[in-house]
Amino acid sequence: MTDLESRLAHDAGSAVTRCHPLGGEHGARHYRASLADGRDLFVKEASDIAGSAALEAEARGLSWLGEAGAVPIPEIISAQNGLLALAWVQQASPDRGAAERLGRDLAGLHAAGVASAPQRFGAPWPGFIASLALPNNEAVGWPEWYAECRLLPYLRLARDAGALGGADVERIESVASRVGELAGPAEPVARIHGDLWSGNVLWSAGRGWLIDPAAHGGHRETDLAMLALFGAPYLDRILAAYRDVTPLADGWESRVPLHQLHPLLVHVCLFGAAYRDSALAAARAALRA
Repeated sequence: MTDLESRLAHDAGSAVTRCHPLGGEHGARHYRASLADGRDLFVKEASDIAGSAALEAEARGLSWLGEAGAVPIPEIISAQNGLLALAWVQQASPDRGAAERLGRDLAGLHAAGVASAPQRFGAPWPGFIASLALPNNEAVGWPEWYAECRLLPYLRLARDAGALGGADVERIESVASRVGELAGPAEPVARIHGDLWSGNVLWSAGRGWLIDPAAHGGHRETDLAMLALFGAPYLDRILAAYRDVTPLADGWESRVPLHQLHPLLVHVCLFGAAYRDSALAAARAALRA
């Protein structure tokens, strides 16, 4: 029995009968583990110190999202010392009904807010998005927080890596300096997933399950803009059902590029200049709005 299998068996309370590698990414190796009691697990094992910190942030984010009782989250079986094991979610194809349920569930999640700090954006733990550190410094006032904790850190990282030139930096800095006027009406702090692209939604049993969060107290339009970034299935039904529960502020559609600018900058940092044009297009659209 390997050390990984021993740790899984201890935390799950059942022997590991099979542990199959699934590859890995962002400083972690992935496995599907089968237990003697019939359960299957999805397992991440950190391959370095940064990966271990990222798994700790992921586990805290999943637990925090799950506390709202609004959106299904995979059960956490183990979360300690560079290991994160979740109950396996058997996936199915999404349909209109599941998409509408996700929209209603997200509205409930966002409305849950941040009980420990209802007026403060951010989170009381160090964040990660993919393999990058994510500043979660808690602060009052979303526009300033978004500029300081979501736009400028990744703009500097992309600049220093040579993926953005001087004119590119100036354009995105202009968004950061004007975010107060671009952000729309003030919103209460929402409990958000923070990295809600379509790949972080698993469809199962007629619902959308959330995985791999960069969870924090944020702006609810951020999650909805992320769903649109790479094309969530039945996005129109998700948004319509969300708005049936909680209407969005006027002009929300024009603010989608502002909220997409952060994840696009993250992609520039991770993958280089291939995402430069998309980030600049979002910056231009945000300024036009």
